[in-house]
Amino acid sequence: MKTHNFSAGPSILPQEVLAQASQAILNFNNSGLSILEISHRSKDFVAVMEEARSLILELMGLQNKGYQALFLQGGASMEFLRVPYNLLKENGKAAYLDSGTWASGAIKQAKILGETIVVASSKDKNYSYIPKDYEVPADADYFHITTNNTIFGTQMHHIPDTKVPLVSDMSSDILSREIDFSKFGLIYAGAQKNIGPAGVTLIVIKEELLGKTGRNIPTILDYKVHIEKESMHNTPAVFAVYTSLLTLKWIKSKGGVAALEKINNEKAELLYNEIDRNPLFVGTANVEDRSKMNVTFLLKDENHKQRFDALCKESGISGINGHRSVGGYRASIYNALPLESVQVLVEVMQEFERTI
Repeated sequence: MKTHNFSAGPSILPQEVLAQASQAILNFNNSGLSILEISHRSKDFVAVMEEARSLILELMGLQNKGYQALFLQGGASMEFLRVPYNLLKENGKAAYLDSGTWASGAIKQAKILGETIVVASSKDKNYSYIPKDYEVPADADYFHITTNNTIFGTQMHHIPDTKVPLVSDMSSDILSREIDFSKFGLIYAGAQKNIGPAGVTLIVIKEELLGKTGRNIPTILDYKVHIEKESMHNTPAVFAVYTSLLTLKWIKSKGGVAALEKINNEKAELLYNEIDRNPLFVGTANVEDRSKMNVTFLLKDENHKQRFDALCKESGISGINGHRSVGGYRASIYNALPLESVQVLVEVMQEFERTI
């Protein structure tokens, strides 16, 4: 029986990527060595890193626009600290939008280094909506947003125009939809949802923003050092970078971000329509702010949970339990999840309705 993987991350990867990565574990580039054991300084892996960094800029439409792409370690949580170290000036201030758990985590780290202003928050309603109608201080060193909130199932469908550099955590919706990426000064994303396995973090930064804080930045936290060393200041996550490259190639082969967005919209529409139609379920996020990557919903009667869970298991549905902090259900429908899997989930929800 096929498993339908709705996990929020680490999450589903394209089957052809898994096949190619599996072969590389045994014999990479006919070298007689595994991708797990080759030197990161070898010609073969240097070529992988160069292609991955180039291809991400191509998919974002940022070639020759002053941006650099990096593949580093530490997860998006490391970037919560690395961003203010590199962009928040001594005696300056940073502005943040608090739209969920990870945004709150980023705010906490920025406060360690300097004045941090929260321009708006949706915590008052358990992060069920995206704050709007806020003002960003014109003298802020940067404005930080989280485009998609994995835990609460909300997404920014309008990217704000700002007079200060715009920074975004795009961990859970990177390359899932067309965006004018040139609006951002810095983008970061843990790879383990849409572009690769756990263990590597993508950073895309406009190079002209760096070197202006007046801070003495620890070497491992300095973006300029990582740019100069081409993502190899320390030993990179070789396998994770390679698998990310395979995924980026897969995205390009499918027609790029625009083609994936079309399919992602179909998946989200199919599932949300069933949630809204089916009298046994209710969505948790404000309709206008619903995520097209993480669909969160509840049973109206928790007494039926055991029956619904059993039906899901019988149909090979995996990973739809909601985050431990909010409960309910969460279907993560990232790029690599096929429409077929969403159709199976919808059919299970309909069968559940018929049998209750």
